[in-house]
Amino acid sequence: MITIGVLALQGAFREHCRMVEHLGAQAVEIRKPEQLKAVAGLIIPGGESTGIGKMMTDWGLMDKIKERAGQGMAIYGTCAGMILLAQDIIDSEQPRLGLMDIVVQRNAFGRQQESFEADLYVPEFGEAPVRAVFIRAPFIEGVGPEVEVLASVKEKIVIARQGNLLATAFHPELTDDDRIHRYFLSMLKE
Repeated sequence: MITIGVLALQGAFREHCRMVEHLGAQAVEIRKPEQLKAVAGLIIPGGESTGIGKMMTDWGLMDKIKERAGQGMAIYGTCAGMILLAQDIIDSEQPRLGLMDIVVQRNAFGRQQESFEADLYVPEFGEAPVRAVFIRAPFIEGVGPEVEVLASVKEKIVIARQGNLLATAFHPELTDDDRIHRYFLSMLKE
């Protein structure tokens, strides 16, 4: 059975765990660097990216995650997780993993009251649209040559992949649609 770690510092980590287990994998809540040894992949959920980045640094998770990513561990970041994966964050020097060749704009769609839902058409996931929940969401402003754009909304990139890294600007764990998590699990088999 595949074991997926879910960074459990903030955000909807329990919902990600439920989604992973629904798909037949084992989910482990990650709070300590040594826990990363036992997982095949890692999900970094939403929350407040500056706070999560600081906790990751203070708790020794930042370097261990970078090390495991360098060894090929797949990582999926949602919302704040996407921000933490980015090499560049516009107008921010906050702690980050910097693993993915993307430029991210935080809170790009507006404040809490501008949160919204949208249907995304993602060819990799079939014909049915993906219902996406955007909460104080970022978007990807620019991508490097090795980054594959999977979907956009309002002409802004909201799903991208680079090798063993996947990022979404929204929260698929808050819906019943398991296709993005299923796609992430398929990345582990590649």
